Amino acid sequence: MTGPFTKSTLRIGFEETTVRVAVAAIMPLREVSDTVRKSLKYGQIAASIAEVGIIEPPVVSRDARDRDRFHLLDGHLKLDILRSRGEQEVVCLIGIEDEAFTYNKRISRMATIQEHKMILNAIRKGASEERLARALNVNIGNIRAKRNLLVGICPEVAELLKDHQIPMNVFSELRFLKPIRQIDAAQSMITMNRFTLTYAKSLVASTPEDQLVEGRKRRRRGMSEEQIATMQRESENLDREVKLIEHGYGADHLDLVLATGYVSRLLGSARVVRHLAQHHADILAEFQKIADSRREA
Repeated sequence: MTGPFTKSTLRIGFEETTVRVAVAAIMPLREVSDTVRKSLKYGQIAASIAEVGIIEPPVVSRDARDRDRFHLLDGHLKLDILRSRGEQEVVCLIGIEDEAFTYNKRISRMATIQEHKMILNAIRKGASEERLARALNVNIGNIRAKRNLLVGICPEVAELLKDHQIPMNVFSELRFLKPIRQIDAAQSMITMNRFTLTYAKSLVASTPEDQLVEGRKRRRRGMSEEQIATMQRESENLDREVKLIEHGYGADHLDLVLATGYVSRLLGSARVVRHLAQHHADILAEFQKIADSRREA
């Protein structure tokens, strides 16, 4: 086999087998504060460990001088919980290189629909709702709400929103809409990058009656038909404006990159900086802001 992904060129990031490591031999990179110990996330991890054990092993790397000592790269809350429980050993993944700065960067919270699918899969495999509630440290009503998350939601919307973190109440609002309007609403949320309950309610409020699900139509309290029509027109105008902005975004962004690059090159010349400092200090200050924003980006 040839090409860029041959055995000789691929680098394995972990030792090929997990290792049972003494908890006392693991050195954390940071301390877990009392504030973190009181957080919801900490409580959920502790409940999960108590109910089903460690699912995702901590990641450690061997100490360069003492091969029996380990530096903790990922899993600080888990290790702290294990220590508080008096555990003596834990199964770990052994990282070949110390890449602690990359692990947290690659962690992302589970999307709402992915969590829904995980719960359905666990129930199909025989896990009870009560056990899931204990493992996730939530009440059973929360588990049932997540189980029924996509009831009344069309498949196209579930596909559109599958990778986003969305409040569950948003799906309650979407259920007021017929499938075609649900898709429009989901696309609007993605375009605007707004997945809040308030925005979902505004989309429902601006929806014509004939696009609401039969039996779910409700009165808009305090809103006349004229106000509703105005809101619909404003929503349509906003959609058009967003699409126009999207159409020109690529060219505008390219122009911005070229301009900031040119300004940065100008400031790389000592003669140019000296001239600007002597005769155009205000322009120099603005140029420096542009160059700094380019470095931060």
